[in-house]
Amino acid sequence: MTARLAQTLSSIVLVTMTVGCSSYYEIPIETPIRPKLDVSAFQRVLVAGFISGGSEDVDGNLETTRLLRSQLRTKSEMRVIDSDVLPLMDVATEGRAPNGAEASATLPVIKEDEDLEPYEHLFADVEYWKRIGEEYQQPLIVTGTVMFAPQARSGIVQRDQEVYDSFGRRRVVPVRTYMERKGFVLKPRFVFIDGRTGTVLHSENFREEVLYNANQTSPALSSYFELMDRLIPSFLSTLSSQTIKGSRVLLQ
Repeated sequence: MTARLAQTLSSIVLVTMTVGCSSYYEIPIETPIRPKLDVSAFQRVLVAGFISGGSEDVDGNLETTRLLRSQLRTKSEMRVIDSDVLPLMDVATEGRAPNGAEASATLPVIKEDEDLEPYEHLFADVEYWKRIGEEYQQPLIVTGTVMFAPQARSGIVQRDQEVYDSFGRRRVVPVRTYMERKGFVLKPRFVFIDGRTGTVLHSENFREEVLYNANQTSPALSSYFELMDRLIPSFLSTLSSQTIKGSRVLLQ
């Protein structure tokens, strides 16, 4: 019995010494992510412009074109072509007006997602994009649609609230309250076209939204850039390899 007790005590001491002598250290790690699209055949990239709609306070076509060009200049090995934004709305309506009618009257003003559908044929127009590619020395062409619109939502929202008991002790409890909120939703579709052939190589849809309290005011342009900041990493990962940085804890 005494021998067994001594053996048990020795094991406890050994474990205690092992834990006491152990130390932890953190090492940084980087995980490379391959791009979704092989762009090795292209030396140039043209952000041509977008079919945009929704809020009248933000020009989704112009702002998205400027922002993507700026990002690609610093985070892509391809040369970004500086050019005027292509008049895609006009191009999409060419040849669709009846005799004597203006082309701009044949397609609806873009307010809802459904209003984008009549313009979708433009991205499948191989001859048009091949002609654009020849004009700009056969680059990778980035285009698509951008819907940025206001939205409102009401319902039950859970939030944390600080409470104090009779002894002054603080604790945080979840509280469910009815709230009316308003904000914006951003839904871009990026289309990547081969400027050599005019064919679509890849397309991808994104969706981001932001909601504020009803008494909080946020300019539409500020909300647009806030939402685009969330999307930019995903957009860039389509064209170039990205690295996710993290850390790992090791026991020494």
